Amino acid sequence: MKHGKYPLLAAFLLPALGLYIYFVISPYAQAFYISGTDWLGLSDTYNWVGFDNFVRLAKDEYLRNALWHNAVLMVLLPVITIVLGLFLASMLNVGGGQGRVRGLPGSGLYKVIFFAPQVLSVAVIGVLWKELYNPRSGLINGGLRALGLDSLTKTWLGDPDVAFWAVLAVMVWANVGFYVVLFGAAMQSIPRDIYEAVALDGANRWTALWRITLPLVWDTVQVAWVYLAILALDGFALVQVMTRGGPNFSTDVVGQRMYDVAFGEFKFGEASAIGVIMFFLTLSVTVIALRLSRREKVEFS
Repeated sequence: MKHGKYPLLAAFLLPALGLYIYFVISPYAQAFYISGTDWLGLSDTYNWVGFDNFVRLAKDEYLRNALWHNAVLMVLLPVITIVLGLFLASMLNVGGGQGRVRGLPGSGLYKVIFFAPQVLSVAVIGVLWKELYNPRSGLINGGLRALGLDSLTKTWLGDPDVAFWAVLAVMVWANVGFYVVLFGAAMQSIPRDIYEAVALDGANRWTALWRITLPLVWDTVQVAWVYLAILALDGFALVQVMTRGGPNFSTDVVGQRMYDVAFGEFKFGEASAIGVIMFFLTLSVTVIALRLSRREKVEFS
């Protein structure tokens, strides 16, 4: 039986490994190869151009603009989402007073409401908010007009100065509910005695959140930071549905630029080069985020 365990393991693992290599690893390898060609995507003929695509992209103002937008998202999306998630999770799970780990009245309903966007696809979220932002029939401008705040109405997705921030707001709204639940689950594992001791010492909720809750859920915050940073490097699906990078490239991101180059200009070699750049950027951001967020793990029994 001992000699038969390895064939059994291979029988279970090799098919899954083969599928992973074929559907995940193989496309990456092909993208690396295609990035060195001038393939247009419509024929089986192409020429090897080496690093010419990367040299051309280094001078591409549109790509630099998209990279800048991704950089801003990579800073703001994790910070805003995590801060809001921690605050809301703290209020819902340990904000009931008396230093006890219990939520505010109706916290269960609030969690369902916050988590609701997670059951919607990105396409649905994009279409929903595109209609909410509609300058004529949208609920946002309609509500402002009803309150007599006509001066605050805007063409939210049509104004280059506003569109990017409107998309960022949707990204935060779409993701914060998941982290409210995630952080809440981590907070529920914290012993109640700790909060009771802090309450007896006269600490307020902000002190408890900063000095007690945050260090004890730091591992979860670290995972959230990495995931949101990677999400910020993409952002393609929501941008594609809501603005397609407009107006005037004010919401363009690297994923949208790659899509436009591939399916708009039919330069699959150049688009693959953008994909390779995204691959190394994502890998670098993940490694840097893990190293910067590494702290001594807090344990309790």
